[in-house]
Amino acid sequence: MRVFVTGATGFIGTPVIKELIAAGHKVLGMARSDEGAKSLANIGADVHRSSLEDIESLRRGAAAADAVIHLAFIHDFSNFVENSEIDRQAIEAIGSELAGFDRPFIATSGLAGLAAPGQLATEDSVISPNFPFPRVSEQTALALVPKGVRVSVVRLPQVHNTVKQGLVSSAITIAREKGVSAYVGEGQNRLAAANVLDVARLYRLVLEKNENGAKYHAVAEEGVYMRDIAEVIGRGLQMPVKSILPEEAEAHFGWFSMFADHDLVGSSAITRKKLGWNPTGPGLIADLEQMDYRG
Repeated sequence: MRVFVTGATGFIGTPVIKELIAAGHKVLGMARSDEGAKSLANIGADVHRSSLEDIESLRRGAAAADAVIHLAFIHDFSNFVENSEIDRQAIEAIGSELAGFDRPFIATSGLAGLAAPGQLATEDSVISPNFPFPRVSEQTALALVPKGVRVSVVRLPQVHNTVKQGLVSSAITIAREKGVSAYVGEGQNRLAAANVLDVARLYRLVLEKNENGAKYHAVAEEGVYMRDIAEVIGRGLQMPVKSILPEEAEAHFGWFSMFADHDLVGSSAITRKKLGWNPTGPGLIADLEQMDYRG
C-alpha cells in the first residue's frame, strides 16, 4: 500500500515509516520544512510538503494514497484548545477525501477521560458525551464511519525510548526547573506506557488488519506508578525526590497538574488478541534509567 503519514518526521512518525517500508509498503510523508523533507527522503519515503493548517494540501495527500495514518498534533498545551480545533479540521478534511473509497484511515487518540479513577480503560471503553478535554480526535474520526470512511483508532499511552517519554518528558523539564522531582500524595496514580518501536509495529498491524470502526490500545505496561517515575528522574538528575500535597500540584506543575495526580491506565488485551501484538521493548522505567540527563 501507498500510505500517507501525517506527523511523519515526529517521534512516533519516523519509526512508523521505517516499519512500513520494511514491511514492503510505500510511504508519502508529510513534511513542513526542508530539513523534514530531507530526513524523510533519507529513510526512503516520498515527501508531501504540508502542515495541519493547510487543509487543501492534506486533502491532496490523502487523495494520492491508498491509506492514511494521522499522527500529527501540535503539542503546545498553552494553545491546547486552538490546536485541538486544528486537529479536528484536519481529520475531517482527510476523511472527506477518503469517503466511499474503502481506503483505511488510522487516527490517533489517547487514554485520558476513558475510565473512572482506579479503573483500566479497555478498547471497548466509550468516550463520554461530557468528555472534559478539548482534543476530540477519536470522536471526530469515528463520526466519519457513517459517511463511508474506513476508520480505526489507535489510543496511545506514554510512548517512550531513552530520549522522549510522552508526558513524563514534561515532568523531567519541571524537575529541572524546580530543583526537585515531585509526585502528588503517595504517588500511587499510574501512567500506561509503551516503547516507541512497539507502537510503530502496532500501527502497521492495524493498517494491515483494516477493521472498520475498531479501537486499539498501544499499551505495553498497564500502569507505572508516578512515585517510581519521580524517583528514577530524581536519581538521573541527582536531585531530591519529594511528595507534595494535592493542593500544591497546580503551583508546582502548572498545566501538567491535570495529569500529575490522575490515573491514565489501560489494558491492551483485546488489541493483543486481535492483532497478535506482543510488545518486546524496554519498559518506561528501564528507558528512564538509560536516559542521558545531561541535556
